[in-house]
Amino acid sequence: MSREPILKYVKKLGSAVFTTREIYAVSGKSLSGVVQGLSHLIKQGALVKIRRGVWAESSPDPISPFRIIPFLPSGQRTYLSFLSALHLHGIIGQIPQTISCASLAHTHVYKTAVGTFSMHRISPDFFFGFDWYKQTGDFLVAAPEKAFLDCLYLSGRKGNQFKHFPELDFPHSFSFTKARKWAGMIKDQRLRGFVLERLRAFRK
Repeated sequence: MSREPILKYVKKLGSAVFTTREIYAVSGKSLSGVVQGLSHLIKQGALVKIRRGVWAESSPDPISPFRIIPFLPSGQRTYLSFLSALHLHGIIGQIPQTISCASLAHTHVYKTAVGTFSMHRISPDFFFGFDWYKQTGDFLVAAPEKAFLDCLYLSGRKGNQFKHFPELDFPHSFSFTKARKWAGMIKDQRLRGFVLERLRAFRK
């Protein structure tokens, strides 16, 4: 078993956010030894525990909650969407209290040390229209058109969701043509019709 300090392997990963399993994989230590080492670093103030199994290095600058998205939920691709992405793209000015994401996993709310994340399930046929934020590789984010469509999509499945929006300021770069094309890819006929109708109303 390696006797090297855990912090060496944290530095070796080169990521501000990491998991217990990642340290276990590179350290050669037992899983219990890794957990004990990480907990010791918490007491020393070198690390912050984000949630169970997810950690971050301490820093004078607060870690962006968006950096946690790839770790929620474990093993499932997830992207920032809905009002959170619309705010990031400058379409709404109001900062959402909960960070909303889309995933293939079941709908769930995650409460972490850096914020509360609301995970909404999107069906596989509508799981597209996102990319790495500014090509950094830190987290995935929906395109402006897809973030807006995801809101309409969810409101068609759960009527209380996104029935009303904050004030929307669509930039000239926002493509209603692209949004309409993507909405047409929804396989559920009733839901597709609902989204297209709401999209037409907003375009007017």
